[in-house]
Amino acid sequence: MKILIAGSTGNTGLRLTRQLVEAGHEPIAMHRASSDTSELPDGVATREADLTQLDDDICEGVDAVVFAAGSGGDTSAEMTDRVDRDGAIDLIDRAKAADVQRFVMLSSVGADDPDPQSDLHHYLKAKHDADEHLKASGLKYSIVRPVALTDDDGSRNVKLGDDVDPKGKAARGDVAAVLVRALTDDALLNKAYRMESVA
Repeated sequence: MKILIAGSTGNTGLRLTRQLVEAGHEPIAMHRASSDTSELPDGVATREADLTQLDDDICEGVDAVVFAAGSGGDTSAEMTDRVDRDGAIDLIDRAKAADVQRFVMLSSVGADDPDPQSDLHHYLKAKHDADEHLKASGLKYSIVRPVALTDDDGSRNVKLGDDVDPKGKAARGDVAAVLVRALTDDALLNKAYRMESVA
C-alpha cells in the first residue's frame, strides 16, 4: 500500500514511517522544504509540500493518507488553525478528490468535546473541526486520539476506547503502531477512539 504521511519527519511521523517500511508498505514522506529528512529510512519516497499551501495533486497515486502533522506547542493560534485545522481539511479534500481509499487522522484526547477552560482549548478545537470534516467527507477513516504523548517506543500493549484513562500516557511508538493498524483493520474503520499505552 502506498501511504502519504503528513508530518513524516516529526517525533511520531518518523516512527510511523519506519514501522510502515517494516510492515511492507510504501510510505511517501510528505515534508516541508525546510524539514530535516536525514532520519527517514533509506529509500523512502518523499514529496515536498506545505500544509498551508498544498498542490492539487499532493494525493495523486496513493492508496491512503495518514495525518500525523502538528503546528507544535509553541506556535501562534493563527498557525495552529492554518496547520491543524485548515491544512488537515485541505488534505482531506484533496484525498477525496484523488479517490484515496483510507484516511487516518492523528488527533488528541479531548478533541471530541474541547473544554473551554483548558489551556489547550484552541488546539483541541482546531483538531475537533478537522476530525468532524473527515467524518463528513465520505472517506473511509480512522481517528486516533491518544492521551499525553511520551517519546518512548512502548510495548505495543495498548487500550482503545472510552475506558481509556484521560490522565494516562501514550508512547509515540505505540501510537505509530495503532496508526499502521488503522490502515488495514476494519474493526477500526469509520471510528474515532481514545488510546493509551498499558504497562
